[in-house]
Amino acid sequence: MLSTLEVVTTVVVGVMVGVEFAVAFVMNPILNALPEESGQQGHAHGGRMLGAVMPVWYIGSLVLVGVWAVAARSHDGTGLVVTAGALLVLSVVMSILLLVPINNRNKTWTPENRPADWKQQLNRWLRWHYVRLAVIIAAFALLVTALV
Repeated sequence: MLSTLEVVTTVVVGVMVGVEFAVAFVMNPILNALPEESGQQGHAHGGRMLGAVMPVWYIGSLVLVGVWAVAARSHDGTGLVVTAGALLVLSVVMSILLLVPINNRNKTWTPENRPADWKQQLNRWLRWHYVRLAVIIAAFALLVTALV
């Protein structure tokens, strides 16, 4: 049972990392290359869609890592799992304090109501996203190390 939990947790966190990596290095460059109106609308739609899914994914990943840490408390590698959990907590806190406020504004913007500094706000979101991505990649790497 513990092996299944370890694999499921690692896969769930790994896919989350992949999605966030794709947002940073695939979707954002594509959206930014579109004409201004289309790009802004794409960012807003992405903010609505991923803004609904990612909180469940981040919290679910954190819960899975917590269950793994408790279930494996007497096994080798538990310190790595706990550290990964701490990094996921950091990513959730970063999301709530730094990224979600920008995303909540972005997802309501249209070409008619967007603020003059909308590009600067999206660039600020992306810079914080890069930091959060590094944090969750580190958490994933720790989970993989604990798994093997």
